[in-house]
Amino acid sequence: MSKIRKFFHPLLNDGYSKWIFIIPSTVLLALFALPLAALVLRSINSDFFNNAFSEQAFKALRLSLVTSSISTIIAIIFGTPLAYVLTRWKIKHKSWLELLLDLPIVLPPSVAGLALLIAFGRRGLFGSTLSLFGISLPFTTAAVVLAQTFVAAPLYVRSARIGFAQVDVQLEESAHVEGANHWQLFYEVMIPLAGRALASGAILTWTRALGEFGATILFAGNLEGVTQTMPMAIYLGFERNIGVALTLSVVLIFVSIILLMITRKLEKHED
Repeated sequence: MSKIRKFFHPLLNDGYSKWIFIIPSTVLLALFALPLAALVLRSINSDFFNNAFSEQAFKALRLSLVTSSISTIIAIIFGTPLAYVLTRWKIKHKSWLELLLDLPIVLPPSVAGLALLIAFGRRGLFGSTLSLFGISLPFTTAAVVLAQTFVAAPLYVRSARIGFAQVDVQLEESAHVEGANHWQLFYEVMIPLAGRALASGAILTWTRALGEFGATILFAGNLEGVTQTMPMAIYLGFERNIGVALTLSVVLIFVSIILLMITRKLEKHED
């Protein structure tokens, strides 16, 4: 051990020790940056704008924007009260509920899609009940929204929980003393104070929904103009027209960069 320590000792002085941090950091950053840079450089050609403004790309982009926006709105409407309840109320088995909410984040997308299909498919557990009301979800635009909500909404709930948890408990107690009910406390105190965390969670949810692929293709299929979102158009383009796949990939990259920049800005203002 002393020999090993003596061998590495020259590398641990002030002149060389910084490289212990720089080298692995550079390697990992290169692993992230090089593939993205290669993708952008490969996509830049004379057909870039033709592919970007093609009918297939326009339909896929429009569908992705609409469905991801609807999914985000659903997450906000239903996820905000849920996050508040989990953060501020004393309920039994809260840890199990939180585990259930976090599970879609770590599940493989294919498992999520299969679960949705088994539950809400035409021959699924609840599919026959839905068919009595004339509702058929698989391979429809509604299935895209449901799949996106399933995988993306937990991100919003997690961010909202963090935002509500950061609100000072004394403010909540003061509001109760002043006679505020649960709705007034939630709407007039908690929402404004946790607003940046909620906005950040909404952006992350929208971005995640925009990039959803695995659960969507299993549950909704890949029908142009109906269920073919941007990620599925990229997958189809990879098999038929690599130029379209490259162009759509670059569009998604730039959209994601813009949304992440907005999220970072919100987080800095929150600090």
